[in-house]
Amino acid sequence: MQDKMTTAYLHRQTTGGFLPYLPLPGTIATQQVAIADMADAFGVTHRTLHFYEEKGLLSAKRVGPMRVYDIDDIRRMTVINACREIDMPIAMIQELMDSLSGTADQSEADQLFETALQARKRELAAQQSILRRQMQRISELLESAAQRDGESTGKALHIHLSPIEIKCLGFMAEGYPGHRIAALMDMDLTAVLTLESDIIRKFNGHNRFQAVAKAVLLGHVATD
Repeated sequence: MQDKMTTAYLHRQTTGGFLPYLPLPGTIATQQVAIADMADAFGVTHRTLHFYEEKGLLSAKRVGPMRVYDIDDIRRMTVINACREIDMPIAMIQELMDSLSGTADQSEADQLFETALQARKRELAAQQSILRRQMQRISELLESAAQRDGESTGKALHIHLSPIEIKCLGFMAEGYPGHRIAALMDMDLTAVLTLESDIIRKFNGHNRFQAVAKAVLLGHVATD
């Protein structure tokens, strides 16, 4: 009976209300600790602790030149840290801590904490469901894009080239510049450049090198 009373006393805040039972970090003192020690014990930054103070979750005291946290703040930080580990929003943590400050006994505090955890669990489950739907949608979009690419490739296999285009494409594949092709085909340069543009467009390329590469892959240009 004495042990239960001692436990209840340890989890009761001097400012009122009870806190759920959570083990304290093994490296922290159970009386007063400096801000640096508090930050190290919970793996947070000084700025994080100051932020919690700004939100009314913690309250450092001054002892001489030092600002320290007492056992109440250490235990409050244990609860706050557990909540942040499951990404509970600050507003929800503030609401939880306010509710805990009005608890009449340990059982009520434990029940409040369990209720908050269950609510967060439902939120995370809902987020998982949304993420699964989003991943499924991404897969569908990627599959659709792949099908369109396949259809485009299929259409490319049926590209029709006129005899003069085939001849020009052959010279393009050999790396001849436009003016050289014009001389070989007995055409003026403007006509050859127009012919090249038509060939590039048919192979859905951005330049003559892409058009030739696609033509080779699709068997329109012999590689031997």
